[in-house]
Amino acid sequence: MISATALIACAFILGAITFGFRAAGPVLHARTELSARTKDLMSTGATVLLVALCATAAVADGKEWSDPARPAGVAVAALLAWRRAPFIVVVVAAAATAALLRLIL
Repeated sequence: MISATALIACAFILGAITFGFRAAGPVLHARTELSARTKDLMSTGATVLLVALCATAAVADGKEWSDPARPAGVAVAALLAWRRAPFIVVVVAAAATAALLRLIL
């Protein structure tokens, strides 16, 4: 087990590094020019990471597999978001799908 002092020190170090990266962005933005291909790859990479996060959160909660209602709700939300439905429609449809499946199962 890690000591409280070491945990606090690590949190402060991580916070300082994060602040440094965030501060370096605006400073270096004016000095650095990214190619169009690099910008496309960064955009695609962010999308892939978000989809992977949603997929893993949909099928497991960290300790065990989730019930079938959660992945079904996420699938409905993904389909509606892909079809560019309004955000409130996506959320309500996903919640309704999960609720109905939990009621049935």
